[in-house]
Amino acid sequence: MIIKSFEINKINFDQNKLVLFYGKNEGFKNEVTNNLIKDKDKIIKYEEKEVLENINDFIESILSKSLFENEKIIIIKRATDKILKIIDEINSKNIEDIKIILNADNLEKKSKLRSLFEKDKKYICVPFYPDTDQTLSKLTYNFLKKKNILISPSNINLVVNKCNGDREILLNELNKIQYFSKNGKKITAENLTKLTNLIENHGISELIDNCLAKNKKKIVNILNENNFNNEDCILITRTFLNKAKKILRLSSEFRNNKNIDLTISSAKPPIFWKDKEIVKQQIYKWTPENIKKLIYKLNEIELLIKKNINNAINLITDFILDQVTSSTNN
Repeated sequence: MIIKSFEINKINFDQNKLVLFYGKNEGFKNEVTNNLIKDKDKIIKYEEKEVLENINDFIESILSKSLFENEKIIIIKRATDKILKIIDEINSKNIEDIKIILNADNLEKKSKLRSLFEKDKKYICVPFYPDTDQTLSKLTYNFLKKKNILISPSNINLVVNKCNGDREILLNELNKIQYFSKNGKKITAENLTKLTNLIENHGISELIDNCLAKNKKKIVNILNENNFNNEDCILITRTFLNKAKKILRLSSEFRNNKNIDLTISSAKPPIFWKDKEIVKQQIYKWTPENIKKLIYKLNEIELLIKKNINNAINLITDFILDQVTSSTNN
């Protein structure tokens, strides 16, 4: 059964023990999950890969929790059609006190997982589409109004435009602004540049843009001139992933129409004039097939960084240098 993301209050875990969240808007999915599950101690998170590699252990762990512990909510990330065998196994066990949220990336209509959750009334399926700049602007205005923080419209646009359509990044930056304003300091464009990780010159956004454009000399300069820390690496991968997904859409469109200017001018959300040239370079450098491979690698490197946070800088640096030197346009 399909419900919209704004109808999330219709989910009743007493009736719907299996829920599918799919789509590219991870920030929105995390927000809804946090609102839906008040007791965070009940949450157990798995990657689909680790579940599939240890199916028996996973099922046994569910059964043991069902028998001896309070209700648990399991989140399985990066779910695909491969998880269907687990769903069949869970249904056969008739487990009562375990609720499962499957978190998937974008699923095509032909996906068996998506089809099952859309058609079967005992399951819930919720699509999460990318946020528009208009949506992010509204979220920003509401946040600032609630916190009684005054910022000019132009500075609000500065923050929104640099978040790459990711409300999770936006919320992180708004929390920084809130903390800064508690001391009575005025929020200016200069302060925003210092506050956020989205620095105009040699920042994360520029690092990723030049990696996608395969400008090795520029990449080396940016890496040498910035002191990124281990925590920044997660933001780098998330921003990289969002930009890669945008290039995938543009690259696919360019393959269809063979007109780079039409591809750029018809992009939604619109591409800012100062970014158009480098976006053209990125489209020329990446085929749809290779950008899909990059997206898959980004998911893997993010997981690897989370498991090895103390070595995150080396991992992300090697990854970026590998991408900027690899062949992708053939």
